[in-house]
Formats: sequence, structure tokens, C-alpha cells
Amino acid sequence: MATEVLKATPTCCGKNSGGECVCAKQATCSCGKKSALECTCEKAAAENTLTGARCSCRARPAGQCTCENASSENAPVAGSTCSCGSRPADSCTCERAASNPNEIDFTTKN
Repeated sequence: MATEVLKATPTCCGKNSGGECVCAKQATCSCGKKSALECTCEKAAAENTLTGARCSCRARPAGQCTCENASSENAPVAGSTCSCGSRPADSCTCERAASNPNEIDFTTKN
């Protein structure tokens, strides 16, 4: 699994151990055989990418969470949404998010 995804972020489930997001460690690829982002089945090309809106731990696509928070993560968003429409307004996890503490913008910062 990508090390950066395991770091606890503001959108993480709030359960962290040693600075790691517990939910990201629990997440599996959709076949359930491997950890999220380490898929080796026929869906590996899609499963191992980090684009678009993500679940809170950022290891799975929004609406496709596989950790212990799946029931709440996969529920339809009620109220205001972030600009992509897939997450609550205050916990955007897509490329349109205001900030992601695990990313460094090398394109606009000197």
C-alpha cells in the first residue's frame, strides 16, 4: 500500500495509531484478497490508482469503502457536498480539495 495513504489526514476516520490511519490499513481491494492499492486481480489497473473522490482514508474510491466504516462511508451524501459531489463539503478528498496534507504542489509553489 502506498505509504503516504496510510498517514492520518484530516479526513481520516479519526482512528489513528502512531500517525497512521487505521481505516486505510483495513481497506482492501474490491476482491478482498489484498490491501487497497496493492490489488493483483484483473481490476488492478483501476484499483491501484488514486484519482477522483476517495473515501475518508483515501485508500478506496468514494462510495466503495471496505473498512469498518463502510456503512457510513458508502451512504449517499446528505447536505452540502464538495465540488465533485461525492463527499461532504467539509471533507473533500478529490483533486478539487482545498488541501491534502499528503500532497505537495510543485507546480505553483516556489
